[in-house]
Amino acid sequence: ATNAAMLLAKPVGSNPRAIAGPLAEALAALPEVDSAEVAGPGFINLRIAPDVWRAEVAAILETGTAYGNSALGAGRRVNVEYVSANPTGPLHAAHARGAVFGDALATLLEKAGHVVTREYYINDAGAQVETLARSAHLRYREALGEDIGAIPEGHYPGEYLKEVGQTIAAGDGDKWVGRPEAEWLEVFRSRAVEMMVADIKRDLLDMGIRFDTFSSERALVEAGAVQRAFDTLEARGLVYTGVLEPPKGKVPEDWEPRPQLLFKASDFGDDIDRPLKKSDGSWTYFANDIAYHHDKFLRGSPELIDVLGADHGGYVKRMKAAVTAITGGEGSLDVKLCQLVHLFDGGKPVRMSKRAGTFVTLRDVLDAVGPDVVRFIMLTRRNDQTLDFDYQKVSDQSRDNPVFYVQYAHARATSVIRHAGEALPGRDLSDAALAKAPLASLTDPDELGLIKVLAGWPRLVESAAEAHEPHRIAFYLGEAAAAFHGLWNKGKEEARLRFILADDAETTLARLALVRATATVIASGLAVMGVQPVEELRE
Repeated sequence: ATNAAMLLAKPVGSNPRAIAGPLAEALAALPEVDSAEVAGPGFINLRIAPDVWRAEVAAILETGTAYGNSALGAGRRVNVEYVSANPTGPLHAAHARGAVFGDALATLLEKAGHVVTREYYINDAGAQVETLARSAHLRYREALGEDIGAIPEGHYPGEYLKEVGQTIAAGDGDKWVGRPEAEWLEVFRSRAVEMMVADIKRDLLDMGIRFDTFSSERALVEAGAVQRAFDTLEARGLVYTGVLEPPKGKVPEDWEPRPQLLFKASDFGDDIDRPLKKSDGSWTYFANDIAYHHDKFLRGSPELIDVLGADHGGYVKRMKAAVTAITGGEGSLDVKLCQLVHLFDGGKPVRMSKRAGTFVTLRDVLDAVGPDVVRFIMLTRRNDQTLDFDYQKVSDQSRDNPVFYVQYAHARATSVIRHAGEALPGRDLSDAALAKAPLASLTDPDELGLIKVLAGWPRLVESAAEAHEPHRIAFYLGEAAAAFHGLWNKGKEEARLRFILADDAETTLARLALVRATATVIASGLAVMGVQPVEELRE
């Protein structure tokens, strides 16, 4: 349908239906259009000729998994930052969701014609990594035989730090025993962060996730980036010394009005202005983050996307305000918040990891179900909705398991082509050959229905990329799998609709072309999700 006549009515100065009449006649005369009818106040309903749909089957086979690639992004540079977990321990299940979402979004944007930088921001500055260093020092003393007792409150209790302590003990012996903290804190901080980041990288690689850039907060601060960002804001008159109003609700006992260095965040859509320095004169975390986003912009990415956990919701307005201000309006920021993941096994909550002590690690989940299942399931809900992940359900071979349902469609399609090779010995069943099949044989409504679903893939790629919503890929693949399984089942009930007909080679080739096109589009979608298509599955 098109509302073109209604949009043209005002500039043309005519009634929409008066415009729609001749427009519908002109459209109906096109060879691609079967009919065009005026409806309501001036809509035009179009029926596309079946040959237009059938031609898409050939286009899919000629293009392969590149079908759906778009020039929408026109080579614009986008920086997608995701995961960015503090290097104070192993990744957990919620990190897996942000990792999958960010990686799929990056691939989706590339398919839609953007030039994408995948980035991980290592938060290796501040109090948390100092706590990590002290916790590692405890494990170091333990590795040397000291009874350290219970881990003190405020330290990281996970057993993963035992390896850090043992590694330092093996290399340095008792060099740091009994020494003042000032002598060993930096050594333990850097070594613990290095080992934690290496551990994080291993888990991500095992899930098929690779980054173009790992940026260090500490390196950024030491390079003077925060001061440069401040100077930029100050030069634009966006910094002043002022006194903030007390926090809304219950005012903390230790709160006192005092002059602070403030950024005019409220000029750019934030609720209040934001402090850039703490009472001790050091930069706030927010100031560091402004510098980091400024750095990404200066590196050539005007479009920035941050994939963050649900607990960062209150940070979105101020960060968007900061990006607009620091880039002089030339940069943009979209923040995608990923809600929690609830882990179950047969309906029962999954217990904490022995290694981490306080949560279920990503490694535990990968070992339980594998990377393909993790990646697919993490995209079966919008990022802003909580997600239930049940080990048992995602392992079931049933229609209720979306991973199996889509993978089975691809495996079925592959199986049909394999059996066709046996039934039609000597026939060229390559994609190039099938693209030349007599596709006019595809006349059943369900065959045409499947083609229409497949033909919707390019537009789906563009709309999902524009909205920054990679979960639409999982939904689409479920729809494509359902259309294919429906056609398969119809063939079981009506012999004339089977894919392979011993007495009708032309129809068989046309249907094989459709089957192969289905497998190609599903493989294209799975590639965006980072999931490997399966060639064989047991019934």
